[in-house]
Amino acid sequence: MIAGVTACALLSGCAESGTGSSPTGPLGQTASSSPQVPAVDITLTVPRSGVPVDKTVSIHAASGRLTAVSVRAAGGARLGGELSADGSVWTAHGRLEPDSQYTARIVSRRSDGSSQQDVRRFRTVALTLDQQTYPSIAPLAGETVGVGMPVIVTFDVPVTNKAEFERHMKVTAQPQQDGSWYWLNDQEAHWRPASYWLAGSSVSVDVDVNSLPAGNGVFGQESRHIDFTIGDAVVSKVDAQTDRMRTYVNGTLVRTTPITTGKPGFTTRSGIKVIIEKFRRKRMDSETVGISSDNPEYYNIEDVEYAMRVTYSGEFLHAAPWSVASQGHANVSHGCTGMSVANAAWIYSISKRGDVVEYTGTDRPMTFENGYGDWNLSFADYRKGSALS
Repeated sequence: MIAGVTACALLSGCAESGTGSSPTGPLGQTASSSPQVPAVDITLTVPRSGVPVDKTVSIHAASGRLTAVSVRAAGGARLGGELSADGSVWTAHGRLEPDSQYTARIVSRRSDGSSQQDVRRFRTVALTLDQQTYPSIAPLAGETVGVGMPVIVTFDVPVTNKAEFERHMKVTAQPQQDGSWYWLNDQEAHWRPASYWLAGSSVSVDVDVNSLPAGNGVFGQESRHIDFTIGDAVVSKVDAQTDRMRTYVNGTLVRTTPITTGKPGFTTRSGIKVIIEKFRRKRMDSETVGISSDNPEYYNIEDVEYAMRVTYSGEFLHAAPWSVASQGHANVSHGCTGMSVANAAWIYSISKRGDVVEYTGTDRPMTFENGYGDWNLSFADYRKGSALS
């Protein structure tokens, strides 16, 4: 155990006498008018410097009792804590910031009822950026998303102590919905409900990882909180055999659209996909998906309209005026779901990030990692991806 600092050190206020009428002596000393009254012995459980950011700070009093404690960083941020019922100890419940000077201002009461004031200071250890991991969250704060949108937390430095982090990562919804975290790797964790979100839900995400040990000498930084909303349930069902897409809004079929999907050699993946991002116009260059300019299948189209990405590997829903004659009859694309400009404009207008597109009719499966593929696992298997399972 680290030795505490005595009551004589770093005292900036006064250690008053029992009568309150005698002047205070030199720094850290009690006025000589009450020599028979012992000073409250104040000790801290941390050294003056090099304090780890995950260290729990406590302040102890002997020969008296604590009555008030305030601990603040140099910038003014308060370190939360709680005083025991008997006044013998104050324990921090907040966490420390790296490379920060903290000042503890302590008020205690001596055995004769007189008041004593002490000041203690300590400094936390400095951390490099490689020793800190910062979380980012999708969706964005205030965003309205579709019923298939997972919560995605990404860390810029790997987390190996996943269980500890997951204990401090909470998703709550109104109405309440059961769900689970799933770690794709050391830097990305997803959360989804057991079934698609209920339309109209309000969701809060708390990633309270500031100063938590992430493993390998790395610590979390900047806890995050966001709120977002689930919009209308827009679910489209694409059948690559019939070349039709049926779109449902809140469970009601609102349109059946003729489409075309991937031709042989470029088969569209079957499974549950989720809209990742939307582009009013987007250049589509096949070199980005591995089809070089010397390949007969090469394409480079400058302004593809109403494009909505559903896989990282390059599958989109988009306007394809060049294939209208095949839409509803044949699959002629390089894997995307093409439709007329008017139909693409319509689905684009009602769609948002997180809307669901369910594909059937091919023998090429959608994979979990190729986009927001969370719904391609049963919920029982999804739960197994939790660090707490």
